Amino acid sequence: MNIVDQIAVAVSYIQGKYAQKPLAGIVLGSGLGNFSQEIDIEVAIPYQEIPHFPVSTVEGHSGKLLLGTIKGKPVVAMAGRFHFYEGYPAAEVIFPIRVMKFLGIETLLISNAAGGVNPAFKVGDLMMIHDHISFATANPLMGKNEPALGPRFPDMSQPYSKTLMENAIEIARKEGLLLHSGVYFGVTGPTFETRAEYKMIQLMGADAVGMSTVQEVIAACHMGLPVFAVSVITDMGIREEDNIITHQEVLDAARAAEPKLAALFTGLIEKL
Repeated sequence: MNIVDQIAVAVSYIQGKYAQKPLAGIVLGSGLGNFSQEIDIEVAIPYQEIPHFPVSTVEGHSGKLLLGTIKGKPVVAMAGRFHFYEGYPAAEVIFPIRVMKFLGIETLLISNAAGGVNPAFKVGDLMMIHDHISFATANPLMGKNEPALGPRFPDMSQPYSKTLMENAIEIARKEGLLLHSGVYFGVTGPTFETRAEYKMIQLMGADAVGMSTVQEVIAACHMGLPVFAVSVITDMGIREEDNIITHQEVLDAARAAEPKLAALFTGLIEKL
């Protein structure tokens, strides 16, 4: 069974549980699963029940597909994503993004927990991603191209929607939120970066670094799906004192920043 057929089977299963077409898809990053409380959930499907879906294995990722509404707008949300470092091929990491597109979403909202590289940032800040660097992780479009999903050589000169970014700036101003804009550097993980790697990433022009998102964005761009992505700065990689970073530190910082993320995503969905 090829990838298009696998997507069709997964979509058919989900539509059998929830017939309404979602307007937006949401990907919730590490420690950000409580955003699901903003959703009037009508159906929650464990990933292991969905044909061909991977299963999340990381703490902070609950592993359910949530279908319901936010402010009356139908949405589908991934409470838990998949990562290349879990051992999944890049094509499996992006499988749910493709499924959400074929469910009918017209906008994709992505969140992640990221390490701060820009010294002007602090833990708990939000950074809107206006561009990314993906050279340090596997491109999910490698292999045979399926024209039903998109072109062989998709353009990546504007991977993040200008309209969604402008809306986010307006919402942040209205809500009194500090919203940085920056470049996200994607790595494979699962190790946090060395001091030298953080410095190299900073020299290459990035403001934050993380182990997700870029593959999902590439898949969305391949399918012509508008994307907005935001990083919660959960630790500072560029620091001279104790540089030890733990996953628990990341989860705690992400959960503390969730109300700001909720205000931003809810406002964006209201505008759709």
